[in-house]
Formats: sequence, C-alpha cells, structure tokens
Amino acid sequence: ALWCLMMSVTPTRGCLLDLPWEDILVPHILCHLPLQQLLSLQRVSKSFQSLIQLYLANMRCFDSSQIGPAIPRAAFVNLLKDNEVLQQLALQNCSDWLTDRELLPVIGQNHHLHQIQLKGCAQLSRHALVAISLSCPNLRQLSLAHCEWVDSLSLRSLADHCKALEVVDLTACRQLKDEAICYLVQKCGRLKSLSLAVNANVGDVAVEETAKCCPELEQLDLTGCLRVKNDSIRVLAEYCPKLRSLKVKHCHNVAESSLSILRSRGVELDVEPPLQRALVLLQDVVGFAPFINLQI
Repeated sequence: ALWCLMMSVTPTRGCLLDLPWEDILVPHILCHLPLQQLLSLQRVSKSFQSLIQLYLANMRCFDSSQIGPAIPRAAFVNLLKDNEVLQQLALQNCSDWLTDRELLPVIGQNHHLHQIQLKGCAQLSRHALVAISLSCPNLRQLSLAHCEWVDSLSLRSLADHCKALEVVDLTACRQLKDEAICYLVQKCGRLKSLSLAVNANVGDVAVEETAKCCPELEQLDLTGCLRVKNDSIRVLAEYCPKLRSLKVKHCHNVAESSLSILRSRGVELDVEPPLQRALVLLQDVVGFAPFINLQI
C-alpha cells in the first residue's frame, strides 16, 4: 500500500495529493495504513508531511503498539500535539518513556476519549488519573493494570466524574483497599467488567458492594484476592444475574460450596470442580488415564 502511494506522485499517474484531503485521503485512504507507514510517508515531501499532520490532527484512535514500545518522548508529543478529537488512546507498557509531562497535555485537550489503556505505565502519578477524570466525562473503558501509583483519592476523583464507566481494570493496583473499591462501584453502577486481581487488600466488603451496586456486571476478576471468601461469592450470585465470567484462581478461601451456585447457572469459572481436579491430579501423579473417562 505504501509503494502504491509513492508511485502515485509520478507525473504519468497524476498526483494523489490532488484528491481532496479532508474528504477523501484522510477518512478513506490513510485510515487503512499502519501508523508506522504513515510516519514514513512524511519523508516523501513537504506536501506529504502536511497531509500526515492533518491526518494525525484528525485521528480518532492512537495505539502506541503500532509504532513500538520505545517511542521517543518528543515524537509522541509531536504526533498528538494538534489532536483534539481522540476517542481511543492505548499506551500500554510505555513505562520506559511515558510520564505525566507527556500524557497530561494529550488528556487535557481531548474531551471525547471513551477508551484509555495505560497498562504497565509505571512512571505516571495520581495526577494522571485526576486529569483523566476531569477531562473525560464520557469515559467508558479504562485499564490501569499494574499501575501501583493509583491511590484511593485519585480513584475517588474518577468515580465522581466518570459515571459512565463500563470496563475498569485495576489489576495489581496494590494501594487500593475495600473502601476505595466500594466508592467506585457506588458511583459507577453501570460497570459490566471489573478486575481487582492480584490485590491482597481487597476482600468480601468490596465484592459484596460491587454485587449490590452493579447489577449489569458480566465479568469479575478476583484472581489472587486472598481475603475473598465464600460469603461474598454467594452475594455475587444473588445480585448479579448477568454474570458470565468469574475468576477466583488462587482465592484459597473460596470453595465449591459457593461456586456451585454460579456453575449451575453456566457462569464461566477458572477453577474446575473438585472431583475433576482430583482426577486430573491423579492422572498426573500415576499416569492412569482411564480415570478421566469415568461416568460420574
């Protein structure tokens, strides 16, 4: 595709740039090219550079993985400096270069963002989450997985201003405790997917409040939440009729007595029934495969 665009600037074929930029090139041609190739096109000529800058200013979705994890700070700032219409921003695993200084201007000028991915962006601070809450009132999906800088105060700000949230990933946000999670779900009752995985501070109080406040909940990840027990799982079964997936692996205080209620409803669980686990373990230990085929 890039070669065809390059060839189109030859006199015998006419000039691609003669086509209407905003009506044809930007929405119908450039949008089909990978971002890496678009950036390469800037080197063709000054006219192509202007065209790509126009495209970047009108881009609705930016995903850093299309360029690579090691984007120079200055390059990132330059790419989005004129954009005020972003709807999706994905900057996962950019911990080597992304700080508040680069992110906050982008957030501050893009009030239409409804999906933000910041997984593993370890150099940001609580100010980033506050900025998101103040600038993005229509935010629906937010991933803060492995962002240990997320604290209760910044999460409260998010809950107060982004009440349309449907998907939130707080995996390994280790500063958060039950109180912060309760405040979030009380304000954001539209949640359909929530991850609290790998958080030793999250227990039954947060899970029960989530169940009671979020009747639309479809997916809940509690992997490694050691303080979660059977009682909260029963409350979850009672208050969340739309639940489709529950992850409780390594929740050692959650037993089949509570999970069986959800299992009977067809909820996808990441732990097998005890008898099936025992048979698989027996096969692994003694290598006696016929046990697996028993009719129970």
